[in-house]
Amino acid sequence: MTESSDPRITPLPFHRGRRLRRSPALRALVRETRLSAEQLILPLFVVSGEGIRRPVASMPGVEQLSVDEVAAEGPRLAELGIGGVILFGVPESKDPEGSGAWDESGVVQEAVRALKSVAPGLLVVTDVCLCEYTDHGHCGVLEGGRVLNDPTLERLARSAVSHARAGADLVAPSDMMDGRVAAIRAALDAEGFPELPIMSYAAKYASAFYGPFRDAAESAPEHGDRRGYQMDPANAREALREVRADLKEGADIVMVKPALAYLDIIRAVRESTDVPVAAYHVSGEYSAIMAAAERGWLDEERAMTEALLSIRRAGADLILTYWARRFAEINI
Repeated sequence: MTESSDPRITPLPFHRGRRLRRSPALRALVRETRLSAEQLILPLFVVSGEGIRRPVASMPGVEQLSVDEVAAEGPRLAELGIGGVILFGVPESKDPEGSGAWDESGVVQEAVRALKSVAPGLLVVTDVCLCEYTDHGHCGVLEGGRVLNDPTLERLARSAVSHARAGADLVAPSDMMDGRVAAIRAALDAEGFPELPIMSYAAKYASAFYGPFRDAAESAPEHGDRRGYQMDPANAREALREVRADLKEGADIVMVKPALAYLDIIRAVRESTDVPVAAYHVSGEYSAIMAAAERGWLDEERAMTEALLSIRRAGADLILTYWARRFAEINI
């Protein structure tokens, strides 16, 4: 159909958005949000023993790995060009203090050394928290059923220093104790690691979407919950206060967790700061999509890409996701 020269006839639209959607090449040329493997960080769960690859029932495609198996993954992950890995430890034994968190021979410390020996260029991030190491499953020192903030800080700092000594490239405190970034920064500086960056879980919500992770990390609280220190899902302004506090204490990257249910928070954090913003696409968000894909209700590859793009579009510079390897293999 051609446009009419008759002035009595309303002309066809001047703007034709479809012109730039006609081919894959055109769509790619004008794409506003870019997503690449180098923006993704893969979580890995490290257990004691050798030759262990134990599937996590609630997280299709995710396994608990022994240190040697983590090391075996390193060269391939580096070859795929993903942004890095983040390590979570699942120790053989636990105690009330969570002393395995700063054990120089702990599973995370050993995994860092093993990865660095086989894939020195792969960025290795370590989660700094006590919940995987305490027998009660909480993120700090427990007394009378309450998590004590200040006594926990020293233990978190010791954990971060032990990871630095093992060769970690970046430490990521996830406990949500007040002042933990300052405590970790001071300890790292005092121990000769002033250039080691901190990625703080600045806005971490008390979310229902963590269930599968707690299966993988074996870190569910023995009693109670974590709402006394993780954020209320109803609050947005509080997230910005937490971000400002962590930046003032020395955080280099700030994180929002979860991601898909908190895209508005990611956007608000992005607009309030000029430091890199991370988002954790958490286990429940991942497993829900994977379960739907296994039943044929969703196309896994398309749903994966769309979900990750939405997190990037909201403003995240980097994404922690269990899809990091899968995305890299598809887009290599």
